[in-house]
Amino acid sequence: MLRTLLGEKPRVNQGPLKEAMDTMAFTLESFEKQMYVDHDPNHDYRKLYIWTQGLISSLDELEQSYFAAAHFRKKIVAGSTEDMNSAEKAEYARYVYFYKDAFIRCFAILDKLGTVLNEIFQMNTSKSKVHFSYYTVLRQFDYYREHHVLAQKLNKIKETYREPMSRLRKRRNMEIHYMNSEMQDDLWQLHQTLRGKVKLEDLDQHLLEMGQGVDMVCETLYTAYRYINRIWRKQGMKH
Repeated sequence: MLRTLLGEKPRVNQGPLKEAMDTMAFTLESFEKQMYVDHDPNHDYRKLYIWTQGLISSLDELEQSYFAAAHFRKKIVAGSTEDMNSAEKAEYARYVYFYKDAFIRCFAILDKLGTVLNEIFQMNTSKSKVHFSYYTVLRQFDYYREHHVLAQKLNKIKETYREPMSRLRKRRNMEIHYMNSEMQDDLWQLHQTLRGKVKLEDLDQHLLEMGQGVDMVCETLYTAYRYINRIWRKQGMKH
């Protein structure tokens, strides 16, 4: 959608994005078949179907936001907002909007996946923490050793992207939860100045980290749903 609005060609899924999308689409087919077979009296599969459908849409929106942020970044030349004319300030505002949207969506998707994993593997995470995140569910795998293979793979992905995800989480937390001087985030900090002007943050570095965040989400979704599909083929899901 955003590519069309920006005058670009429609996206062709490839790489980690394609793997994640295709794997979740396969899972949707499995849920649909199961609903047809046993009519899903308790709506268990329907719920998982809707959640997975939502994850596919959310991943699509995440990639679009990242693409739009990168698109508008190309239009920014000045090193300070004070050196921008009105047109460039508008482009910068668009960049910031989609960049923020992307890093917020990163963690929202992971938390939604946590809900799916908690439900499918009946981990009862809410008993230990009512409002839990993906990372809480990941720690819960320590108590559910049956799926330690999946936990190992997900933890490996987490460690691979630890640094960029840590920085993105910091920005997400500041954007959503905080507004105080203790949060020394390099996107909004005002300590570096150039001739009395606030120097613009390193947009290219931020986009690089954002791209790594998108890859982390794609790889996590692919790994989780690939495992779900394998379990499904072997024994079916238990509810």
